[in-house]
Amino acid sequence: MRGRTKFGRVRFVRSCAQTFLPSAVRDVLTEHGPIAQLLGDRFEPRPQQLAMAEAVASAMASRSISMIEAGTGVGKSFAYLVPAIERCAFHNEKVVVATNTIALQEQLVTKDIPLLEKALGDRLYDEQGRARLRAVLVKGRGNYVSLRRLKMASQRQDQLFPDAASRRSLHVIEDWAAQTDDGTRSTLPEIERPDIWDRVQSDSGNCMGRRCPYNEHCFYQNARREMEKANLLICNHALFFSDLALRSRQVGFLPVYQHVILDEAHGVEDVAAEHFGLSLSHGRVSHLLNALYTPRTRKGYLAQLAHLGTDMDILERAVELVRQADAAARAFFDALVDLSHSPEVRNGRIRRPDAIANPLTPAMNNLALRLRHLREQITSEPDRFELNAYAIRAAEIADIAEALVAQTSPGACYWVEVSQRYAGRPRVTLACSPIDVAPLLREHLFNTDASVILTSATLATRTVDMDEPVERAETAFAHTIARLGCEGASTLQLGSPFDHASQVELYVDRTMPSPTRGELEPAYLRELVSRIHDHLVDTDGGAFVLFTSFRLLYAVADAMAEPLESLGMPLFVQGRGGSRSALLEAFRRTERGVLLGAASFWQGVDVQGSTLRNVIITRLPFDPPDRPLTEARLERITDRGGNPFMEDSLPRAVIRFRQGFGRLIRSKTDRGRVVVLDPRIATKPYGRLFLQALPEGTRIVDIAPEPDDGFEPHPD
Repeated sequence: MRGRTKFGRVRFVRSCAQTFLPSAVRDVLTEHGPIAQLLGDRFEPRPQQLAMAEAVASAMASRSISMIEAGTGVGKSFAYLVPAIERCAFHNEKVVVATNTIALQEQLVTKDIPLLEKALGDRLYDEQGRARLRAVLVKGRGNYVSLRRLKMASQRQDQLFPDAASRRSLHVIEDWAAQTDDGTRSTLPEIERPDIWDRVQSDSGNCMGRRCPYNEHCFYQNARREMEKANLLICNHALFFSDLALRSRQVGFLPVYQHVILDEAHGVEDVAAEHFGLSLSHGRVSHLLNALYTPRTRKGYLAQLAHLGTDMDILERAVELVRQADAAARAFFDALVDLSHSPEVRNGRIRRPDAIANPLTPAMNNLALRLRHLREQITSEPDRFELNAYAIRAAEIADIAEALVAQTSPGACYWVEVSQRYAGRPRVTLACSPIDVAPLLREHLFNTDASVILTSATLATRTVDMDEPVERAETAFAHTIARLGCEGASTLQLGSPFDHASQVELYVDRTMPSPTRGELEPAYLRELVSRIHDHLVDTDGGAFVLFTSFRLLYAVADAMAEPLESLGMPLFVQGRGGSRSALLEAFRRTERGVLLGAASFWQGVDVQGSTLRNVIITRLPFDPPDRPLTEARLERITDRGGNPFMEDSLPRAVIRFRQGFGRLIRSKTDRGRVVVLDPRIATKPYGRLFLQALPEGTRIVDIAPEPDDGFEPHPD
């Protein structure tokens, strides 16, 4: 299918099995359908949306895999929700929709699905008046408060919690629990001691099930029952891939489903790698041990058992094992810090098993065994379940430490992270992730009976030209397909309905020094700050400035604080002054704000209107090649004779560049500029691939050096 309309590019890279949607589904999205009737003048027919719905319906009908890139403004949520609802309501099938951001989940649950339900009306009810569609938002168990554990914590707070701040946090939770409708942490007010939540959250290890006096009123159990009855399940990527990893071990959380829609699918590889990997931090170990017993205050779960008449000798032995485990943990993580400073570990990556001694595993196993023994001595049933949960967590830490130190997974990359100090000690994490998630996803996701739809605004490495042969066009998706292991997937690229030719200009500044000279070099930093300042003045603020490293971000923030203050432009800096969502909301409330962001601000951020009119990209977003997992991926490509830069580094950078570019135009009325302050986009042969990835019609303003200024591109 090829075609060009006033709404932009519509291109099937591989034709779909079905030519037409079922009429009932097609009618929903046409200009005379129920959505149009409900919205009236607010409805805008979009050929791209109909084409995407056709591809989704086809993949679901044939239980196949489809990869769909849908530009901003296509209306992709309706395009996959309408076929999904059709499968749920009229084929008695279950559909899981997983998104990467909370904002999109909330949009689906509170806006899109209710609107479709209203538009479809009686069609979604059978002859007996029963709803054919049952949609729910699915959250992990740890998001729910346990009323039984909350009551226990409240009754024993003086023995459990060492300070007044902890008890105040508990009281906030108590007040909230008495009023909340769903019992999930998302509605909990901010508390002084966030770790108090761990004492009251729902936990499988200490769940009493039907024996719990609060079973009928349990938020989690009620949500679980709703999930089992539902046929359209909305969740986040983290929960979905956590469930997928559990299924690989013959365990699962989600019910059996027939279809999966992965929205914001450009982030799938990273989330899958995290959940198929392992991680252990000193903070996690210390949190468990302090919950059991804190020597400084002599409080904690074990201490309060003394008030229940528990044998003191047994308790003392358990407390002693907590002390021993704490000493073992300090030795374990101190050894990791020493290892990270040794010549053997240049960038945190640990290349051989048993690089350190492991006193943590036996210490935690001994503690777990003692907690189980103590459990048998306790007559209080709630406390038996509580001890069971603590024993499970101690044993899990022992197993994870053993697997990470012994490097039991040969296809994984292992590394240690040592960050800023906390309470006089560094934050230390030992972790591993599979170098290549494709075999895992191929086995546990793509080679199942379920259809899988992957969609995002950025999945291809370039914009497909309408005149290209289908075979060449398919190569635009080759990198994503190879990294995820979904060979054979049908592919579809849909251009944005927005008129980028009139809405955006791309400024390419070839007069900037190359960032390869050193991003914190004074001359480079001076030139960068100067260019950013000039573009901010041109647009009177209203800008995102995107970075690839926090070091450079903070250096620019420090240099620009006073100039921006004198201009009356509010400055928002990621990592300083609040969470990502708080910074974003504060920026939205201004008209002349400047937000400096890295990492997550390149994607998943939606600011419509004149508030954002300038996006400045300081550097082409190549991953640092010495990051452990990146390094391992590049080495694997080299080992098989490939070109790691062309096969991996460049495609990833292009896709991330497209994400950054896409922050600007979020509606048909948005206007502004995107500025690239990295001359390599114009001076390097590979730079054309970044330009080819831009939306069709994007105007380029080339800021070139004067002919007589002696400019010579710096060789990278």
